[in-house]
Amino acid sequence: MAAIPVLLTSTSAFAASDGATLYQQNCASCHGSNLEGQPNWKQRKPDGKLPAPPHDVSGHTWHHSDQQNFEITKLGIEALVSGYKSDMIGFGDKLSDDEIWAILDYIKSTWPEEIRARRKANGLERPEG
Repeated sequence: MAAIPVLLTSTSAFAASDGATLYQQNCASCHGSNLEGQPNWKQRKPDGKLPAPPHDVSGHTWHHSDQQNFEITKLGIEALVSGYKSDMIGFGDKLSDDEIWAILDYIKSTWPEEIRARRKANGLERPEG
């Protein structure tokens, strides 16, 4: 993925509860109101694109760093991976950086502590500052 300059130590002006509302307004229509993703999300659709993955622990969102998840949300996958076709648009024109971080903080708040600890140990969490 292309590097996007982002100040990772900034803390969001929004709480995870705000992120839940923002998630429902901007993400749930594709990724599910309960973070469950679309059915058969690992199988390509007839147009060659993958359905929206879940953001709960059954998906792969937790495998990515906070930086990667931020970039995907802000710019969309096609802007980051040359030649990749996806329905995941970038939300950088619609959401502020703080709103994107709030959504990501909400998603992470639903993961078990074991997953969060593993992410932290592997350097996937952005530093708090």
